[in-house]
Amino acid sequence: MVLNYIWIFFFGAAFLVALCKLLFMGDTEVFSAIVKATFDMSKTGFEISLGLTGVLTLWMGIMKIGERGGAVKVMSWLISPFFRKLFPELPPDSPAYGSIMMNIAANMLGLDNAATPVGLRAMQQMQEVNPHKDRASNAQIMFLVLNTSGLTIIPVSVMVYRAQMGAANPADIFIPILLATYVSTLVGLIAVAIYQRLNLFNRVVMAYLIGGTLAVGGLIWYFSGLDKETITTVSTVASNVILFSIIVAFIGMGAWRKINVYDAFIDGAKEGFSIAIKIIPYLVAILVAVGVFRAAGAMDMLMNGLERLCLACGLDADFIPALPTALMKPLSGSGARGLMIDTMNSFGADSFAGRLACTFQGATDTTFYIIAVYFGAVGIKNTRYAIPCGLIADLAGVIAALVMAYIFFA
Repeated sequence: MVLNYIWIFFFGAAFLVALCKLLFMGDTEVFSAIVKATFDMSKTGFEISLGLTGVLTLWMGIMKIGERGGAVKVMSWLISPFFRKLFPELPPDSPAYGSIMMNIAANMLGLDNAATPVGLRAMQQMQEVNPHKDRASNAQIMFLVLNTSGLTIIPVSVMVYRAQMGAANPADIFIPILLATYVSTLVGLIAVAIYQRLNLFNRVVMAYLIGGTLAVGGLIWYFSGLDKETITTVSTVASNVILFSIIVAFIGMGAWRKINVYDAFIDGAKEGFSIAIKIIPYLVAILVAVGVFRAAGAMDMLMNGLERLCLACGLDADFIPALPTALMKPLSGSGARGLMIDTMNSFGADSFAGRLACTFQGATDTTFYIIAVYFGAVGIKNTRYAIPCGLIADLAGVIAALVMAYIFFA
């Protein structure tokens, strides 16, 4: 229901802003821009879905090999004590545990193309035990919020964009992003736990959370001692070695268990193709709404209003030029990426606004995009409290990114 109101708001706000521009400012091009945005974003939504088809087909096939060969069960066993506390509704032997872990691991390594199909597979597996097929289960909401919080250890793509824009040290946003995204994930987990009345002070949960915090601290300590070229090289090599090692391990274990690896891959790949088709209407719907909101100039008006408010309150407004990236990120990853690049281009890659925009980009994930795609793939219409919790995690990530930027870059 929340997504329904937000979708209506985007179109209603775009129409009102455009009408005011036409009547009071004589802007005769604004409605043309809005209509053009509807066609452009519809095309973009279809192209994204089409581009996902091959990746989904590949990774659904790999995951099917992992399921039949037992690799997913091994992975599930490693994290089952923790996930059983976070996902109490899932059966103890559910293959969703392995898919969830694969998705989170891929996101942490910055491997978005690998994370999406595995995440969709996790949603399918959770949907199989969901008693209300059109209503999000507690387990699905917990997974979605952990996903949308965007926990990223190695923000390779952001560092690459900074290098392309001429940053003196493209990796200088590494530690701020890591800290901000960890705060976002932790707050998101706590928000969902409060809704679901989960006990986070359980010894098992605390042990995993403390262990994760120590691991993040260790990574910060290790990478903080490396130069920018070494950070980029190590992170890129490590990400791809880990990813391909998983593929080989799945195939190897399947061969050891004497299953027909090729047939398992084909069966899983067929599922990937059907999921890609289901995604199209949901993806087009959210992208078109975002597109008309931007094309009407509503986003620009919002930014100008916030800047005036900050100045009127005597607050520092240096962060305002980077704020569009933070506001766009929950709506559209590509839109936020474009705004990040535009900020670096306008103010400089090494400016405070440029660095802050990059930190915003890496601190959270595309909440509405993920919810539209993941819930749409399994036919869920009632998202319950997934969007509020996801936005709470996003807000925490934005605030943490802002604090980190002022500490590191101001």
